[in-house]
Amino acid sequence: MLEILTQKLNDAFNKLGRKGKLTEGDIDKALREIKLALLEADVNFKVVKELLASIKKRALGAEVLQSLTPAQQVIKIVNEELIDLLGKDCSRLNSASHPPSIILLVGLQGSGKTTTAVKLAYHLKSEGQNPLLVASDIRRPAAIEQLSTLAEQQNIPVYSEIEAGDNNDKATPLAICQRALIKAKELASTWVIIDTQGRTHTDEALMAELSDMKSALEPVETLLAVDSMTGQEAVKIAQEFHDRIGITGLILTKMDGDARGGAALSIRFISGVPIKFMGTGEKASNLDFFYPDRVASRILGMGDTLTLIEKAQKTFDEEQAKNLEKKMRTAGFDLEDLLHQIRQIHKMGALGQLTEMVPGLSRMPLSNEEGEKKLRKIEAIISSTTYEERRNPSIINGSRRRRIARGSGTTPHDINQLLNQFYQLQKLTKSFSRGKLPKNMMHMIAANKNQSI
Repeated sequence: MLEILTQKLNDAFNKLGRKGKLTEGDIDKALREIKLALLEADVNFKVVKELLASIKKRALGAEVLQSLTPAQQVIKIVNEELIDLLGKDCSRLNSASHPPSIILLVGLQGSGKTTTAVKLAYHLKSEGQNPLLVASDIRRPAAIEQLSTLAEQQNIPVYSEIEAGDNNDKATPLAICQRALIKAKELASTWVIIDTQGRTHTDEALMAELSDMKSALEPVETLLAVDSMTGQEAVKIAQEFHDRIGITGLILTKMDGDARGGAALSIRFISGVPIKFMGTGEKASNLDFFYPDRVASRILGMGDTLTLIEKAQKTFDEEQAKNLEKKMRTAGFDLEDLLHQIRQIHKMGALGQLTEMVPGLSRMPLSNEEGEKKLRKIEAIISSTTYEERRNPSIINGSRRRRIARGSGTTPHDINQLLNQFYQLQKLTKSFSRGKLPKNMMHMIAANKNQSI
């Protein structure tokens, strides 16, 4: 996410870091590079102008010019201004005083709205809620089938009317939603998420239909799903939807793509509407709260340890973590444990996204494809070993290495490299013997970022 912007901003900061004391000229030069980085990332020009004015005003103050570490002070200022730009605090979902709470999910066709509806339902279900999805898009071919298929995979109920019948008046989106609310009460649903038809803000008839639905249903949240890869157009779309129907929050989709990131930095400032979630992958679990401070930290290459910890807590079993810590302290950590940890990391998400969250590694992010390829190779090698070899890697001699290489589609050199890195990892665990050990391999990587396991 936002890798290009991160790299360019860090280039500008690195140049400042070589200065002992900063002059006004140094700051102006750095601001010009920051400006170019933001514009190339497709950030709205008005936003860039406002942001740079705030940064310059503070950067020319005594706290920077008279500081012994001026570069760090500038980074601190940029970080604080980015947080302010992105909305300061995390904006959570509102809920109705009496259930069910209704979410009206709107957006353009192709924005990832239907997938996002399922992600929202999955998120609420994971928090102990009882969500019901409503398929109100009766015009797009296969829209109902898509929602039903995705929801079924997560065991989430869907209300739909596939057979509309002859009476078109009874099959309007509003009528379907009203009948869905009756069903929600029967199911004791605490949340109702309505997947509406994708529409453009220039389609007067469909926008009027959406406005009528909102007035009749009185949702607690009207959320706009915005494709972050559409750049500045996303800002315009958000503004138009907000002016026409009044949205309460934004969900940035496809933040794991190759988007330049301008939408994330512009949309909150221009529309005045908070970003509540961001989609970071295709899985139902790949929907994260939008924390302005964490996103700003990742943009500046400073990592996002809190989100990493939260992902680890959801994935790693506490009892397993304690057992692993015990094995590490007694030098019992073996290839079987390493294999288990790699598989746990896969559950947390794409490796490229995880390394963005680790301070240090976040400044030299590993691409998803490269990272996944390395982990898959390690997994294949260990899977090709016998139980005895995993428990006692020291018995893996030349003939065993050739057999493992054939079984995993690798070379004996790859086996040697993995074993050498594994032995280094064992040594690393001993260095933690007097303190608290990391509970998963991502923490190990963070502690030893020069290793490539």
